[in-house]
Amino acid sequence: MSQLGAVALTAMLAVSPALGADESFVYFGTDAKGPGAGIAVARFNTATGALTPPEIVVDAPRASFFAIHPDARHLYASHAGSPGALSAYAIDPATGRLTLLNIKSASGADPCYAGLDQTHRFMLDANYSGANIEVHAIGPDGALGDRTGLGQHTGRSIHPRRQKAAYAHSVIADPTNHFLLAADLGADKVFIYRFDERTGAIAPHDPPSVSLAPGSGPRHLRFTPDGKQLYVINELANTITGFDWDGQAGKAREFQTVPTLPTDFKAENTTAEIQIAPGGKFLYGTNRGHDSIVVFSINQSSGALTLVQHISSGGKKPRNFTFDSTGNWLICTNHDSKNAVVFKVDQASGKLIQHGDPVPTPTAYCVRFLPSGK
Repeated sequence: MSQLGAVALTAMLAVSPALGADESFVYFGTDAKGPGAGIAVARFNTATGALTPPEIVVDAPRASFFAIHPDARHLYASHAGSPGALSAYAIDPATGRLTLLNIKSASGADPCYAGLDQTHRFMLDANYSGANIEVHAIGPDGALGDRTGLGQHTGRSIHPRRQKAAYAHSVIADPTNHFLLAADLGADKVFIYRFDERTGAIAPHDPPSVSLAPGSGPRHLRFTPDGKQLYVINELANTITGFDWDGQAGKAREFQTVPTLPTDFKAENTTAEIQIAPGGKFLYGTNRGHDSIVVFSINQSSGALTLVQHISSGGKKPRNFTFDSTGNWLICTNHDSKNAVVFKVDQASGKLIQHGDPVPTPTAYCVRFLPSGK
């Protein structure tokens, strides 16, 4: 049992009353320990864009990243630390309440990512300091089962401090569900694994990785809805790299790398999150230092990115963001400002417009809307 097992993860009653017709629950993870650390929930009104202040619904140390099952009844979290831990919760979609199902020790230190495969039968996580990714089965009751796959990374690159060794930062399943792709910040590679969706087993593909420019620091990845393009946001180089993806052969071919910063910005910056809007026409990323969200249009034939906008994130060190199911709204967390900011999305241009004042959100990292469950 990891150190997380020694901490009481006490389920708490969520905000009441029940959701209104135009409301959704929004969950926030925090990278902190002690009082006020855990997973919080807020309410978002999809008609007005109003976001309530989040309230902790479960105590959990360093529950910084999580994935919510499409059934809207299960949440899977990664907990940073050495050793790290993974946890499963049941969600009451009517009240937002969380109930701990179980905890599993991570196979490496500092889990920093949590996701699901395309069948939603397996949890995927990346262990940053452990330099590996792993797969866990999800049982019929939603609890985490045995580990079914482990991929160990090796390598280093040119950054004197951040790339002394491999550092796995994220892992996602490709749209065919035949491959897992893992961004490794320290090795400047995206590792590619064959994935058996029946058993959850993984094995290095041939070739086992695709390299990025030295000093890139790949962090997170996203596919276009049709699965033809893959984009990687590079934390250290402040760039986004586009690849053509062959889902039959499991091969990626780079076609473009673009900067996330304005040309006249020379101060320190690192990137964080990357997302593609519902519909697949626009791509978004966060800049920590410039403290902005960058918006690109996606050419629907070639996948080429064209800059649309830089807009202030409404705080310092924007870490994570997500879209609501309609794509009309985006919520971004600013870690150092301890807030969350709502943006209205212009569906024609992809541009963002800040909507209302920032909402206090202590040490917020990950943010996700509760799916409809339909």
